[in-house]
Amino acid sequence: MDAENVIATRELTKRYNGQAAVDGLTFSVRAGEVYGFLGPNGAGKTTTLLMLLGLTEPTGGQVRVMGIDPAREPIKVKRQIGYLQENMGFYRDLSGWQSLNYIAELNGIYGADARARIEAALVQTGLENEAHKKVGAYSRGMRQRLGFAEILLKNPRIAFLDEPTLGLDPDATNRMLEMIQDLCRRQKMTVLLSSHLLHQVQRICHRVGIMIGGHLVAEGPMQKLAAEKLGVGQEQYTLEEIYMKYFKES
Repeated sequence: MDAENVIATRELTKRYNGQAAVDGLTFSVRAGEVYGFLGPNGAGKTTTLLMLLGLTEPTGGQVRVMGIDPAREPIKVKRQIGYLQENMGFYRDLSGWQSLNYIAELNGIYGADARARIEAALVQTGLENEAHKKVGAYSRGMRQRLGFAEILLKNPRIAFLDEPTLGLDPDATNRMLEMIQDLCRRQKMTVLLSSHLLHQVQRICHRVGIMIGGHLVAEGPMQKLAAEKLGVGQEQYTLEEIYMKYFKES
């Protein structure tokens, strides 16, 4: 793996009953960047994330996260990453504060350090006034923010975010996007962001990769992709226009 890349795959493949969900995927994510991982449902994005997390083994090819093979050392990988799922699961009878304290203990964070991290994460995600309410009473958007608070608490090297703004109102969405940018800028965290909301991806991502039918059909900064598919240089363009061009041609 190149020293600059914290995520790297080579010819990564996953088959289910002979069908390729991911087929010969080669891509990399550099340290400290926000990488937008795009594609329609069934494109292979979730399967790729599961292999990066060590939750399913590849059928073929190679994958490294922080230089580690997730299939061989999944616990070692998990210690260095945070994962925000599209549908976060929590113990409904615990409060938000108790949920974060539980995660802190699982990660070996105790006492004053745990309390300081929990309070800071609650403030950053705007949940400080809801901290002692049971999670079962949280809205979907509040659960998304609590999931992001877990990542802030853990302060990992890499964050995998699957539809992080799902269920959030415009103000909370704006705060979430600013937090993601801040993680990269100030804490040098690397973010792999999977989302269908292309205008949000365009706003914060340094590079994007477009997956269709298990294949990576395009990768690079948006200006490069726009020049390749739309023939534009410095003209105005949108990620949606670029994405639809690749989608239609694939």
